[in-house]
This record gives sequence, structure tokens and C-alpha cells, in this order.
Amino acid sequence: MYKEDRLPQNPKEGIVFLLIISIISANTIGPIIVGLELGFSKENYLETLKIIPFLWIIVVLIVRLVAGPLVGKILPKFVGPTDGFNARVLLNTLLNVTVISILMTIIGAWVGTKQISIEPFQNFFHSWFRNFGVAFWIELLVAQPIARLAMKKLHAKQRSRLVTEKL
Repeated sequence: MYKEDRLPQNPKEGIVFLLIISIISANTIGPIIVGLELGFSKENYLETLKIIPFLWIIVVLIVRLVAGPLVGKILPKFVGPTDGFNARVLLNTLLNVTVISILMTIIGAWVGTKQISIEPFQNFFHSWFRNFGVAFWIELLVAQPIARLAMKKLHAKQRSRLVTEKL
């Protein structure tokens, strides 16, 4: 994407941005999906907390190794020079969540049940649509806005520090 205050501007900021989004996502999307699948209870939530660190690592790897590169190739085919920031962010979020939710519908079920089986494939469409919906709205309304706000504040602080140093 192009240079924008609400987005990371270097690899270090990219890591911070990814960490903010992934930590929020892992701690909200996973418990909500498990609650919808098994019921919302204290026991189910505590069981989910045990697997969140593993799912978080898997999601970060999927983002960096699969979704990021794939979306990076697909996104330019759909956005033009006149498309605004919000349109770009929305499409980027849609494409990333699609790729990640497809893979996590299968891998997340395997991690959660602690076994590799064909069950996630048998229930794929029912589970994926639900998982995609939960993940998309959490990303769009919670994780992404918080991460973009953090970037905006970081860049404002950097500009303020630069102005102070010049004086």
C-alpha cells in the first residue's frame, strides 16, 4: 500500500502492527468461534485459553508466509490509483481474512481437537462461513482500527520529536 500515517512505514512498525492485530484477533476470534461451536461457558473459554498461544503462532506464520504474499499479488489487480484509503483497507482486510479463515477453519480444528482428521473438511462450508463472518467483523471493527490508531499516534509522536529536535 502507499505511504499513510495509519499504516506501518518500515519493517519494525510492520511487526508492531502485526502484533497488535494478531493479539487482538487471537484473543477474540478464537473464543467466539469456540463459544459458537461448543457453547459459551467458563470451561470452554478456559480450554480455549490453553490453545490460543499455538493458534497465534500459526496465524502469524500464515499471515507472513501465505496470506501476505498472496494478497500482495492479488490486491493490485483490483485497486486503482484513484481508490481511497478506506477502499484499499477494506479489500485488503477482505482478502486477508478470506485466506486466513480458509486455512484456520481446518488447522484451528486440528489444533483445538489435538488430532488431524477429515472432520474439518466434512463440515468446512458450515464452519468456514461462520468463522469468516466472525473474523471479518472483528478485524474490520476492532483489531484493524486499534492497530491503525496506534500507528497514527506513533507517527504523530515521531513528528513531534523531530520538530523538537530541530528547535
